[in-house]
Amino acid sequence: MQNPDRGSLLGGKVAIVTGAGRGIGRGIALSLAAAGARVVVNDLGVALDGGQTGESPAAAVVKEIEALGGLAVQDTHSVADFDAAHAIVATARQAFGRLDIVVNNAGNLRDAIFHRMDEADFDAVIAVHLKGSFNVSRAAAPVFKNQNSGVYVHMTSTSGLIGNFGQANYAAAKLGIVGLSKSIAIDMQKFGVRSNAIAPFAWTRMVGSIPDETPEQKRRVEGLKKLVPEKVGPFVAALCADGASHVSGQIFGVRNNEIFLFSQPRPLRTAHTAEGWTPEAIVERVFPQFAGDFYPLHRSGDIFTWDPV
Repeated sequence: MQNPDRGSLLGGKVAIVTGAGRGIGRGIALSLAAAGARVVVNDLGVALDGGQTGESPAAAVVKEIEALGGLAVQDTHSVADFDAAHAIVATARQAFGRLDIVVNNAGNLRDAIFHRMDEADFDAVIAVHLKGSFNVSRAAAPVFKNQNSGVYVHMTSTSGLIGNFGQANYAAAKLGIVGLSKSIAIDMQKFGVRSNAIAPFAWTRMVGSIPDETPEQKRRVEGLKKLVPEKVGPFVAALCADGASHVSGQIFGVRNNEIFLFSQPRPLRTAHTAEGWTPEAIVERVFPQFAGDFYPLHRSGDIFTWDPV
């Protein structure tokens, strides 16, 4: 086992990647390691819905990184628990003596059409995606503050940014992560800490349950199968590099060889009156005035209609 090259893009830096045992997280961990970072590979080894499987995918990724000459350790703490998140940070510092990068990638799914979604479905997804991102970020925050540097990368989704069917819990968590990322970027900029969000496109077990019954659905699924999880990793590595020190508070998308910068909510139209508004006047004047700029109830697939590049 050899030490990472300190002259490389991320040489000497230490990264935590949650949910790094499979799919996008695995690709990110491998890319960070290839760029010279030492990596804490965090993964519970659970099923998509959070159930136990008895597997240890984190250990397998550690072996992959070591086989390539990198340095990595596994961690199996749950991001959904505040104290356990602090233990993940402790793993990084005990193994490698520091922490520079946190990638909040861990996730689960409990899809259900809204009127059938129960409280447990909602709470489970919020706990891992949104609360988990907060837990690990908050655990790392004092470390980043004291060293006057640090990078957060959070995984959002077009399910939250645009919309999808049967994913109210997932969409709420993923849009919440955007707000969390922006708040971290604002609150911690004076300490040299950056925070950004990425909406990754990839064919993984997280999207493998998409229905493919109709011809239209089959065509979409075939397009999604072309999305390679490993394509996300290089962008994350670049975002964590010192050369991206001016990039913070942004929302990106990565879809194979395409990179997107997403818009953020800003006022589109305004209406005012010197007399003040009554409900009747709003119905009569404001809604018709704004109607041309209302957003349709699009789903992600309605916007990204072309095949991956």
